[in-house]
Amino acid sequence: MKPSELYSDDLVFAHEAEAATGVPKTVIRQWASRGRIRRYEGDGKYSGQGHEYKTMYALPEVKELARGYKRTPQRARRVA
Repeated sequence: MKPSELYSDDLVFAHEAEAATGVPKTVIRQWASRGRIRRYEGDGKYSGQGHEYKTMYALPEVKELARGYKRTPQRARRVA
């Protein structure tokens, strides 16, 4: 997907992509760091909690990978 094919509502922040697809934000960030999806510069808005949103993702790319995503159950720790 080329950036010129994207509309402004196709670019979302990690928490918005998580809400739309059910894939955790950490997984979305891992996909981006591994080059499976592209990162785009955020609009610099503040969340109201002192954090600036800096990275956006293309929702169509996230949805494409989300189709094959399977949540892995976490192992419980042994209690000694």
